[in-house]
Amino acid sequence: MPALLLRAVALACLSATLGGCATWDRLRNVGEPPKLSEIENPVAQAGYKPVQMPMPAPQPAVYNPNSLWRNGSRAFFKDQRAHQVGDILTVKVKITDKAEIENATKRQRINKEDSGVTDFIGSKTIGAPARAILPGRILTADSTASSEGQGSVNRSEQLQTNVAAVVTQVLPNGNLVVEGKQEVRVNFEVRELIVAGIVRPEDIESDNTIDSTKIAQARIAYGGRGQITDVQQPRYGQQVLDILLPF
Repeated sequence: MPALLLRAVALACLSATLGGCATWDRLRNVGEPPKLSEIENPVAQAGYKPVQMPMPAPQPAVYNPNSLWRNGSRAFFKDQRAHQVGDILTVKVKITDKAEIENATKRQRINKEDSGVTDFIGSKTIGAPARAILPGRILTADSTASSEGQGSVNRSEQLQTNVAAVVTQVLPNGNLVVEGKQEVRVNFEVRELIVAGIVRPEDIESDNTIDSTKIAQARIAYGGRGQITDVQQPRYGQQVLDILLPF
């Protein structure tokens, strides 16, 4: 019995090493819906790095005397659009991509070399022992190589949704770095939408929204986790074999 117990413990330790914490979390939450992530400060995350972009020379601010209208303002009293760190704006994600690519390549090459010398240093004159050792021709070589490849891509993607993003940084030229994350849980499946990039204040609409096509360095991720996603993914062993096997 102690030997079986030690084997079970060793097997459990090996499984923990291969699967990591995610395996134990899945075993611990069997029968429970996936938990939503806690609200986090993007700047306080371990992998966060401030964005650095080429900046133009600073321009002095120009004020119009005796004027009630501010330059760049879309409201008479105050501009309600996001303009500083911590402000929120709505990103309208609209992705409609379709691509069809097909190509084929075929290559063939035949090489043949023959020196034309049929008596290598007089091997025929010397006799049978020399012909057995020395080659009859000084050089004879040939090679044949061919390759053929064919590939095609047929991709169609469509995504349309809205997500609120937070301004995490204001660049020296006034552009805003935004990042937003949205999680929606339906039964035992969580859908995640992540949007990040650089926004020009002039592109923000009067209702404090911006289209995703106007975001520079845009990073948009849409995925999920849960029971359905787990079934669609290959097992850990199969993924390891796909990486290690050369054929």
